[in-house]
Amino acid sequence: MEREEDKKIMKWKYNPPSLIKSIFSDFQWNSIVPKILITFDDGPNPNTTEIILNELDEHKIKSIFFCVGENIEKYPNLAKEIISEGHEIGNHTFNHQIITKQSVEEISKSIQLTQEIVKENLNYEVKYFRPPHGRFDLRTKKILNQFQLQSVMWSLLTYDYKNDLNIVKFALAEYLRNDSIIVLHDSNKSKEIVVDSIKLILEKSSKKDYQIGTPSECLKHYS
Repeated sequence: MEREEDKKIMKWKYNPPSLIKSIFSDFQWNSIVPKILITFDDGPNPNTTEIILNELDEHKIKSIFFCVGENIEKYPNLAKEIISEGHEIGNHTFNHQIITKQSVEEISKSIQLTQEIVKENLNYEVKYFRPPHGRFDLRTKKILNQFQLQSVMWSLLTYDYKNDLNIVKFALAEYLRNDSIIVLHDSNKSKEIVVDSIKLILEKSSKKDYQIGTPSECLKHYS
């Protein structure tokens, strides 16, 4: 995809439009402090989680992993490792279905099941939620209120799952800010470039004198 085409067609996907952010102002789109938060979706994954954790540890970075419930069931030890390394875990539903295509009952069941899996397997209380594929609607906030979960979106989607580091470079060059919440993926789709993507974020941030924050610094709590 050409650079100019990216600018015309993809801008709103890299950085969600202000109108959406204003309508869903209860959701968190940016860090609450001038620090960048790196987040990971879709894990845990036996092919990527540990290499991500190793890279984060090397640079003393703390992150939040929005995990899929059925993946936690399959790989509980990886989920435990995420927590033992000092990172947070968020709810990304049980099976990563698009919630706008589901009933309220189906969405609630998926979220609740994931909450229970995390509690039973990890003895951990989840405080944050991110909808699969970034899809949500006017029902979402009310559903999350039942579970006292704060929805965390993003201000920079890197498209690392397209497995093309040039797209990540473009996203960072155009849209990285000092309060960005960045999405990377803990999945097979991004496994070839996820470490390099982390390195790029750190490199670009350093050049702009941006700081990397922790979830406790950057995220607001449910209210």
